[in-house]
Amino acid sequence: MPHVVIDFSDGLETAHDMTRLCSDVFEALILDAEISAPALKVRARPQPFFRIGTEPATFAHATLYLLEGRDDDTKARLSDIVLRAMDGVMPTVGSLSVDVRDMNRAAYAKRLKG
Repeated sequence: MPHVVIDFSDGLETAHDMTRLCSDVFEALILDAEISAPALKVRARPQPFFRIGTEPATFAHATLYLLEGRDDDTKARLSDIVLRAMDGVMPTVGSLSVDVRDMNRAAYAKRLKG
């Protein structure tokens, strides 16, 4: 916890380095005191089926999942951090967006091996 899931237009991985995207988002977030590097997970996945508006376009959308309890200012700051990291790797993508979601602390389950 936290998790960042980046969905993107299928095919963007041929023109954009998705490994770098994940790394840049990770590195940008851990500079913030709210985020613990050992707990952060970032992944990106292509979406082969989509439609955006009325014109052909490309997209990347990140969802940042956080355990509940952060205020709106913190969520906005973290959202901006993710958006800037995405824009640094994918400046030509038609639509970049970020959403922050609260995860229910009581319902979140996790197992670490070790």
